[in-house]
Amino acid sequence: MAGADAACVPARAGTILGVTRAFPSALHLKRAEPWLRLAVPGLLGVFLITLAASAWFQIANSHSAAVEEAVAEIDLIAALAAATAREVVEEATPATTLNRIVSAVPPALLLNGRTLLLADRSGAITASHPSRNHETKSLPELVGAGHPLTIYADRAGVMQITAPGGEDVLATIRQLGPSRQLAVLQPVSQALAPWRSRTVGQVTLLAAAALVILGLSAAYLLQASRARAADDTCEKVRRRIDAALGRGRCGLWDWDIARGRIYWSDSMYELLGYERREEFLSFGEVNALVHGEDGDLYSLADRLAASQTTVVDHEFRIRSATGDWVWLRARAELMRDEDDAGQHLIGIAVDITEQRSLAESTARADARLRDAIEAISEAFVLWDADNRLVLYNSKFQHLHDLPPEYLAVGKTYTEVMEKSRPCVVRQELVSEARGESGARTFEAQLADGRWLQINERRTKDGGYVSVGTDITALKRHEEQLRQSERQLIATVEDLKRSRQTLELQTQQLADLAERYLDQKAQAESASQAKSEFLANMSHELRTPLNAIIGFAEVMESGMFGALGCDKYREYCRDIRESGQYLLSVINDILDMSRIEAGRVRLLKTPIRIAPVVTSAFRLVGESARSKHIELTTALHADAIVSADERALQQILVNLIDNAVKFTPRGGRVTVRTRSAGGAVNIFVEDTGIGIPKEAIAKLGRPFEQVDTHFSRSYEGSGLGLAIARSLSELHGGGLRIRSQPGLGTIVLVSLPRLSAGEARDTVH
Repeated sequence: MAGADAACVPARAGTILGVTRAFPSALHLKRAEPWLRLAVPGLLGVFLITLAASAWFQIANSHSAAVEEAVAEIDLIAALAAATAREVVEEATPATTLNRIVSAVPPALLLNGRTLLLADRSGAITASHPSRNHETKSLPELVGAGHPLTIYADRAGVMQITAPGGEDVLATIRQLGPSRQLAVLQPVSQALAPWRSRTVGQVTLLAAAALVILGLSAAYLLQASRARAADDTCEKVRRRIDAALGRGRCGLWDWDIARGRIYWSDSMYELLGYERREEFLSFGEVNALVHGEDGDLYSLADRLAASQTTVVDHEFRIRSATGDWVWLRARAELMRDEDDAGQHLIGIAVDITEQRSLAESTARADARLRDAIEAISEAFVLWDADNRLVLYNSKFQHLHDLPPEYLAVGKTYTEVMEKSRPCVVRQELVSEARGESGARTFEAQLADGRWLQINERRTKDGGYVSVGTDITALKRHEEQLRQSERQLIATVEDLKRSRQTLELQTQQLADLAERYLDQKAQAESASQAKSEFLANMSHELRTPLNAIIGFAEVMESGMFGALGCDKYREYCRDIRESGQYLLSVINDILDMSRIEAGRVRLLKTPIRIAPVVTSAFRLVGESARSKHIELTTALHADAIVSADERALQQILVNLIDNAVKFTPRGGRVTVRTRSAGGAVNIFVEDTGIGIPKEAIAKLGRPFEQVDTHFSRSYEGSGLGLAIARSLSELHGGGLRIRSQPGLGTIVLVSLPRLSAGEARDTVH
């Protein structure tokens, strides 16, 4: 690896995707690439300059050739005219003579503006072809009196002159006998017309070629720039990948399965401490470095060949250059190379030696901790912040008589405690540790009579640890001490009573006993009479009412046949509704009597208010829907009170039913909650008729109603608010009313909320 060529680094980086290292010729071409980038634009410029110079010389030569060609043709026309004129008699007219000359000359030679002028001996123009009116009337005016053409005629040949209008003209003059002269003229511009057309074509072709070459040059330069940018980017990416691999202590693998060779990145060599000697490692060389207990590459190759797996995630040990074993985690995927159709296993190998060492150290520490916890004499259990089991010892399992399958790590507190032996007595103790956050101590008696003192402490991560100590012997000793204390107190009392005279003691005891028995008999008689009266009234009223309601429903439904008149069905419905109303009044009277007699016993449990409100809405929903009254809530999800569920539901049903009863059609009844100190306030609001201020004081008393012109139209015993107030006070709370006529009423029920410790027990 020390002798690796730096220029080969990008080529090696390509092998990560299954591409072999570049050939030496390609490497030489890569070194010459910067010079090629400079030479190609220069060569293209030289080519364009050479092409332009060649075109210029070609155009100049063709210009001279065009002029010479025009001179030769004009001379030829003059020679043909002279030969033809000799055959014409002297007496022929100028027009006849010129026509004979024109007919003798090929038509192609008379194109491109060539003109034939026939003049007499004095030089006056007598005929022309093509016919036209000349501004000049004689050849000396056209050519010039002193011009060689005028003086020497045939011997002057073809010359370029300037016409009177300033135009350059090719001209020649021939002597046709003693009395006639022939002049052949052609403007230089028209003589060069074919040359100009050829020149335009050549220039156009040259411009197109130059444009194409410039476009190719621009494309080459752009592509070269992009290639240079791509190379720079690839180099940056390569450096970053190498840096990332080196920092992350990992290396890249490319296993060419078909050829049996493996490519390692530089970071892989650096990770293991080896030096790169060749581009690829053989299959056997790498397999020899793998620890025998961690499998080998041959079995992996067999699985890959059998298509049993395409993804590899394996941990193994490999020998480093120092002879130490390095733990690696290889993650790779089987890919097909599109170039050679071969299969490559490409992936990354990460050094996990430190993680493995840390995991082993952690495992040893956990084992020592478990042994220490198992060795203590108390029951120990650890719960995490989500109340899931983390750690326990066998004492905890034996004390709670828990099967092993219910003590799996991760089980919730509720799942574990449901299968444990329930406690008979649970008494929280006040200790110095009470001030510690999340700490508590309590005593619990198991079903087999044993006593436990349980100490709970919160951990920093939000969980808590619980240690249970068997204090059965201590509790028995305390009980013996209490019995001895009671016996001692009894003995002392006996000694005190013995000091009094026996007669006075006997008389006082007799009077007290007689008075006690008399009062007890009276109280029991009154209570028995009241109980018998309520029981008799309940039986005597409910039994016929149930029969009346049942028979009214049977008659109303026509179960045994039609009544014969719709009015009877209406009467049956009135009987049924009146019976149900009377039964509800009797139930309210009995409930009020039981509350006043102190015979109501509340079973307080942690209760969420939201489900109770939903249940109450279902009970009064029919009457609300019949009046199109909207029932809404605004409840806090964490509103939890310590209350009797049945009593709380009776309070809410009575208040919501009253609100619906005294709310006009289309109104609204809302139940909302709010926490206030150590209590939860429940508000029942309506948009009903309201209550006068002077009448609010009477509400809540048994059989009291607001005596207004509104209330007379509503039925009721007047016990709903009284029962709700009494049940609220039995819970340790209260009931208040705020109302305004025409705007509605708000009834506030205040109930004690759970303490922090009770809330935690509820969560458990």
